[in-house]
Amino acid sequence: MKILLLGARGQVGWQLRRSLAVLGPLVALDRHGTVLCGDLERPGDLARTVRETAPDVVVNAAAYTAVDRAETDTARAFAVNAEACEVLAREAAALGAWVVHYSTDYVFAGGGTRPWSEDDATGPLNAYGRSKLAGEEAIRRHAPRHIILRTSWVFDTWGQNFLKTILKRAATQERLEVVDDQWGAPTRAALIADVTAQLLRGLQPAQAGTYHLAAAGETHWHGYASFAVARALQAGAALQARPERIAPVPSSRFPTAATRPANSRLATGKLCDTFGLALPDWRDGVDSVVRELAAFGALPLSAETTP
Repeated sequence: MKILLLGARGQVGWQLRRSLAVLGPLVALDRHGTVLCGDLERPGDLARTVRETAPDVVVNAAAYTAVDRAETDTARAFAVNAEACEVLAREAAALGAWVVHYSTDYVFAGGGTRPWSEDDATGPLNAYGRSKLAGEEAIRRHAPRHIILRTSWVFDTWGQNFLKTILKRAATQERLEVVDDQWGAPTRAALIADVTAQLLRGLQPAQAGTYHLAAAGETHWHGYASFAVARALQAGAALQARPERIAPVPSSRFPTAATRPANSRLATGKLCDTFGLALPDWRDGVDSVVRELAAFGALPLSAETTP
């Protein structure tokens, strides 16, 4: 199985380089590539890259993810998240190749408390969500052999994310405020990458479609932050903040250019039933990354744990 991976330096892409390497020849590109194009803003070069690589699978982990900036940089967001997807879908279809693409909970309006299923009506609240939905539609329209994986609240040891930001703030601030009216499931990029590799091992045409992939369980950002800080302290991190010093606040406390969905819960039953999977609880991934950050020296350690 020859795989073309785009977005190889992002959180998910970095983990995909590990998980996909065992499946066969892997061409891993990012937007800084020179010989082959991994830049989704260069559609002509991108199309030639797919043709010259002639993969069995195109895995697209590249995306425009600056949610607030997308409100004013909308054309670029759509160029990366939608127009490039059409190019990839058309070229993959011409080769008879599969397309694996990652989307987001932001394609939904975010109301209610029930986890969103794949068949629920979409209704993005912001430009980023609209661009990702347009990308989904382009892939479904032009690439019969496709897997679209919607996920949420992605984090890992590599890259920038909420988990690392909150731990950095906890190292220098005694008190923090974190919103408690937005719900979802923090999902480690390594889990997304491992599930992707598992799907590709025995993928059948009848399994093509859109699936939700997120860790099991649910929490809000305040619960996420409190758990992460508690685990970091247990791992020996020298933090100023403590879980009891993290105040829950409404999202109105932190106005943003782009409206965020209050309900980012994703129902994963279709994925688990179709591919025979069991997804771990979100706490497992957070705990693992916190311990890795401590072991790698990315967190300040207390005197008791410093060598």
